[in-house]
Amino acid sequence: MDVYKNCPVLENENYILRSVSLDDCLDLLEVYSDTKSVPFFNSDNCHGETFYYSTEEQMRKAIEYWFFEYERKGFVRWSIIDKSTQKSVGTIELFHRKAKDYFTNCGLLRLDLKSEYEKTDIISDILTIIISPTYKLFHCNKIATKAIPSANNRISALKSLGFSLSDKKLIGHDGTEYSDYYVIKK
Repeated sequence: MDVYKNCPVLENENYILRSVSLDDCLDLLEVYSDTKSVPFFNSDNCHGETFYYSTEEQMRKAIEYWFFEYERKGFVRWSIIDKSTQKSVGTIELFHRKAKDYFTNCGLLRLDLKSEYEKTDIISDILTIIISPTYKLFHCNKIATKAIPSANNRISALKSLGFSLSDKKLIGHDGTEYSDYYVIKK
């Protein structure tokens, strides 16, 4: 299955992961304008982008950029839909990373959540949906995701799912070294 030709909808009893849509704009604006959430977003290697958006126009442009990246096979961005509210409460970005460092040929996962969803059980519930399919969808044998040291709930969730903190640095396009990556292997 080519994830860039047919992006699957994945779900469990609480959440749906489906391709991001412009219809998600207002819901996602609540996520990306949430100043409590922004510090947990992974902006490594994103040319200084912080992913803080305070207007509908900024959010719409971000979503349009995510469409562009999907079309050029840069990455996939799923909306995380809370089944209890039918609202998007965050996004997951995933891509197959090729590089000259330890994090080559891995599925690099970015998880952006509204602050009230930054809880161990919720994060575990959401990531459980995507971990197993990632290996096949992104042709990789490991998944890496960033969790800053103060992200206690996120780190707890990652560890409960089998991720461990890597002592390796992710090397950016410009040679910048990034740390705080957790890895799980197939």
